[in-house]
Amino acid sequence: MAATGPQAPRSPSPSPRTVNFQQLRSLRETVRRGLNLTAAAEVLHTSQPALSKQIRELEDELGVQIFVRHGKRYTQLTEAGEKILAAAERVLDEAAALRKVGEQYAAGHGGTLSIAATHTQARYALPAVLARFRAEFPTMQFKLLQGNPGQVAEYVVHGDATFGLATETLDEHPSLDTRAAYSWRHCLIVPPSHPLASHVGPPPLEALAKEPLITYTPQFTGRRGIDAAFAKRGLEPNVVLEAIDSDVIKAYVELGFGVGVIAEIAVDAERDRGLVKLPLGDDFPVHTTRIASRIGMPLLPFERRFVQLMKEFVPASGAGQG
Repeated sequence: MAATGPQAPRSPSPSPRTVNFQQLRSLRETVRRGLNLTAAAEVLHTSQPALSKQIRELEDELGVQIFVRHGKRYTQLTEAGEKILAAAERVLDEAAALRKVGEQYAAGHGGTLSIAATHTQARYALPAVLARFRAEFPTMQFKLLQGNPGQVAEYVVHGDATFGLATETLDEHPSLDTRAAYSWRHCLIVPPSHPLASHVGPPPLEALAKEPLITYTPQFTGRRGIDAAFAKRGLEPNVVLEAIDSDVIKAYVELGFGVGVIAEIAVDAERDRGLVKLPLGDDFPVHTTRIASRIGMPLLPFERRFVQLMKEFVPASGAGQG
């Protein structure tokens, strides 16, 4: 939150300098790291005194105080600092866009496609899409980052990845441009010896509520929709194990810890022969995985092609399409 009192002007620098990118990066990273100069200096591969000097020089050049200080510690942005930070973000984004264009033309048909994704997307959706992509761009290099949906969004916002791929969170971030990629549903998985294995059609929710349930943690892969399906019927699921990884859930189902509710895309008929997959009823919603990039960041031709391929992706099960 910015300080709102009158801002005391700083004396102009005795020898005029030009605002440079390193000063703007120092400002941006300091704010991103919660005004922790040590953490910001580590990210920028510099020392804390050098970082402080960059910010002082920026203040001298602009003639205003950017941070409110308590001793040597920064406590918050001033009102002017808020506006300067917003302008610095725009300048650095434009510079990044220029670099991208230059790198693309310098590399010809090469380049780097950088993607942040949750485990389910990285493991079960991206391989098929990237196989098609690489057939068209054989010299392309790839950078893949994994995390929960919030982390995926931050990777894109901070420029660590061009694209984010997740079901939750992305469309809630004001600085991200999100597009629908593909739709999917949850399914039930049980061991072949389980009484539900021979059930025809979706098992009743009342029966599932009595089973020990293994599924995702609340931040991942549509878990909120699972909870809402039971709540709609006034039921409370008996969740005995939560995980972020579909493969972990399948492993514990095979061991007999309980029945699993996972994304249908994560079940492979060949690899998961020790499991029986069952559909779930209409109480469980259709989910949409989204692809996000930063607002205002132009996409290069190969990046636009990746977005198109993601939209064309159809899960092997064909679940949730339409």
